[in-house]
Amino acid sequence: MSEDHPVRYERRGEAAVVTMDRPEYRNAQNSAMTYALDAAFTRAVDDDAVRVIVLAGAGRHFSAGHDIGTPGRDVDEHFENRAVVWWDHLGHAGGDRRYAREMEVYLGMCRRWREIPKPVIGMVQGACIAGGLMLAFTCDLVVASEDAFFADPVVRMGIPGVEYFAHPWVLGTRFAKEALFTGDRFSARRAYELGFVSRVVPREALEAETDALAERIARMPPFGLALTKRAVNQCEDLMGLRAGMDSVFGLHHFAHAHNAEVGADSLGGMDARAMKTSAT
Repeated sequence: MSEDHPVRYERRGEAAVVTMDRPEYRNAQNSAMTYALDAAFTRAVDDDAVRVIVLAGAGRHFSAGHDIGTPGRDVDEHFENRAVVWWDHLGHAGGDRRYAREMEVYLGMCRRWREIPKPVIGMVQGACIAGGLMLAFTCDLVVASEDAFFADPVVRMGIPGVEYFAHPWVLGTRFAKEALFTGDRFSARRAYELGFVSRVVPREALEAETDALAERIARMPPFGLALTKRAVNQCEDLMGLRAGMDSVFGLHHFAHAHNAEVGADSLGGMDARAMKTSAT
């Protein structure tokens, strides 16, 4: 792994495997990784020989979420907007800055990836937390190892969930409330019972099972797959997903602003260590 190359790309037959590669930081997502993921997904979409995309995380964990504390954190670094038509966050202050950045690198990018016209399979092991959960939400299918666990603990910051707020649609309203109210981890088996995870397999079989599923899907007509994915996504949107996300994104930023006004920072005084210590 190099901080200059936080994502690996490889071809396996008709599948493109996109791997987050910051294992020493549990694949925490900084902006460099976000834009590297976008470049890798674009490369896979543009390659006619690629029928299916697999999203993976190197090492023990899929992704521990947004980078809120590693040496590679880069909130003040410039990246050219790709997901939304809005000004760059640099040179702005307060909510203006936070809103511009998060609309691009978090909500905007996840929406962009949800619309990829090829099936995307998330291959999840270990931690899939907060920003990692957002990435899994954007995938069409999720194959998880038995040791995988999921959580969105950001209510501990006083914030109503991560920016790409798909929880009620993916997890169901009752369990979405439980997961958010408690911040507790839930297992791959529980995620399977909820319909979020497609398959749960032994850790040692995760890669082979994911490859086999990708190979099977790749036999289907690519245009048919693209239209089918679009059809299901449109039905989710008709059930309120996109509009719901827009409204919750406003609440998310109201919480950031409240934290900044009454406390030490927009994260409610929580850092990566505090979030890990308070996790169940």
